[in-house]
Amino acid sequence: MSLTTSDATKSAAPARPAPTRKRGPDRTHWLFLLPTLIVFTLCIALPAVMGIFFSFTNSVGYGDWDFVGLANYQLMFTDPAIMWSFGFTLGFSAVTVVVTNVIAFLLAVGLTSQIRGRVVLRTIFVIPMVVSPIIIAFVFQFLFARSLPAAAQAVGFGPLESSILADSDLAWISIVIVTAWQAIPGTMLIYIAGLVAIPHDVYEASSIDGAGPWKQLLTITVPLMTGYIVINVILTFKNFLNAYDIIVGLTDGGPGTSTRTVAMTIFSGFTDGDYAYQMATATIFFLITLAIALVQLRLMRRKEK
Repeated sequence: MSLTTSDATKSAAPARPAPTRKRGPDRTHWLFLLPTLIVFTLCIALPAVMGIFFSFTNSVGYGDWDFVGLANYQLMFTDPAIMWSFGFTLGFSAVTVVVTNVIAFLLAVGLTSQIRGRVVLRTIFVIPMVVSPIIIAFVFQFLFARSLPAAAQAVGFGPLESSILADSDLAWISIVIVTAWQAIPGTMLIYIAGLVAIPHDVYEASSIDGAGPWKQLLTITVPLMTGYIVINVILTFKNFLNAYDIIVGLTDGGPGTSTRTVAMTIFSGFTDGDYAYQMATATIFFLITLAIALVQLRLMRRKEK
């Protein structure tokens, strides 16, 4: 007996695989994550929660304490010293972000061009990444306090004959210079990674159309690097908000409190008996940093898509 057409089609069609049950996460993955989760909870999450809790008390860091509600937060927003440290931190971070990203981008463009010795130059330019920030700060502190004034006196350049570290109006410039100098290599490497990912065919096609190097930079390189620029700007801004060791090595927050950041203000409060008060400052500072980190994460996920 012969089969009908429909029966033959059914018999020729491949059999569908039997539905399988969706498996949950492998327990092995959790075993690898467990040590990290324990360390993160004990060293970061738990201290952060305790700090937020004590920001609502009058604790001095030890002994008895009482709940004071939002009193520390109300006092913080009316404290000129705290507001100055917030303003200086945000202003210093904004200026340093611009300086760091502009120089790093230009260096990355130069080091991805067809120049001789670019590999050697890349190695030289990333050296600041491997040097401790506090050592860099002390070296530049000597240069700004001794070498630069001596050189200015030798050539008769009046504005720099005295150390800018002792000038409350100019000390922040030295912090911007040293912080940018230390941050440029890492930022430059991200830009280099983005530049080498641009197809070379795009530049060849634009050259055929008569575009010169500057037009290629403005109409091809910069638009295609927008994602890397945004990520670098947010990443460096978040890092500069936490600047501490370079400023301590250069000015120690002075002259007076003209270069004192939020991080330095919080740390000084621990030794001055303002534990709960500075915990309130740290909580607000944490929320600002967290908001920036969330924006950065959202932008990075958008770029991955």
